[in-house]
Parts: sequence; structure tokens; C-alpha cells
Amino acid sequence: MSLFVPRFDETVVVRDAEAEVVGRVPVGVKLLADSGDAGGALSTVRATLAEGADGARPHVHHRSAEMFFLLDGEAELLSGDDVVTARQGDLVIVPPDRPHAFAAAPGSTADLLIVIAPGVERFDYFRHLQRIRLGEATPESLLEVQELYDNHFLRSETWDGRRG
Repeated sequence: MSLFVPRFDETVVVRDAEAEVVGRVPVGVKLLADSGDAGGALSTVRATLAEGADGARPHVHHRSAEMFFLLDGEAELLSGDDVVTARQGDLVIVPPDRPHAFAAAPGSTADLLIVIAPGVERFDYFRHLQRIRLGEATPESLLEVQELYDNHFLRSETWDGRRG
């Protein structure tokens, strides 16, 4: 196993008021630090979900783990064939190659800090999702960028059965 050592020279500081926000109710994503900002170490966003809102449908990352820290509310997270309910202060880390998804739990909002490590340039992925929401791109266009963003969608009977 090799050890990845990120290379960057300056401390990364992201001021809340200056961070770009993509989307709005029911799902807003605050872009905090992309992979290039941290020498490839990580990518970080904050997702705010309205009551019961879906955050991300089932997908897998082949080159990164994904960490979810629940800042507020309650969220359901798919990890493999299990659905974990996380509450404020809970931390869930999904390893590479494990199918996962997340959503605000029914009847609850969710505010999550999400970290992907090692990092993948992801800000343009979230901007792409916004273009889809605005009708400026098709949902099928995501299939063309799956490899670029290491975000590969799949089906999950467990998630579909839970989320309906």
C-alpha cells in the first residue's frame, strides 16, 4: 500500500459568507474546498436538505472514501445493503467501491459536512447538477462525466425500498 501525501503550501481558509452555494430548497450545497485547494487530499462540501429531501441517489466512488458528519437534523445513509440513520454529531465513513446514498430522514431536515478523500475535483460536478435542475442539461449527461468525477450511479433495491 502506498501513502498519498498531499502537497500544498498555504493554509486553506474558506469563509462561510464567501463560499459558493449551488442549489436551494430542497437541496443546497455549499462548495467549501475542492481537491486542488488541498493538494488532492480532500474535497469538502456542506449539504443542507429540507425535510425528507433526497441528497444523492445510489452511487459509488472507486478512488475515494466519503465521510458524512451530521451537523444538524437526521439523515438516512445507504452503505452497501444497509441503511444507517445518523443524528446530530454522528459520523459515517463509506469506503471506496461501496454503494451509498443519503437523504434527510422522513420528517427531518439534515445538514451534513461531506468530505471525499483523497480528493476529486467535484465543484463542477455540483454545478453540473444545478444545470440539470435548471433544464440546461439532461440527466443523461451525467453518464458522460461519471469517470471524470468518480461518481458512478447504480441501482439499489435496499434504497428504493426504503425511500420509495
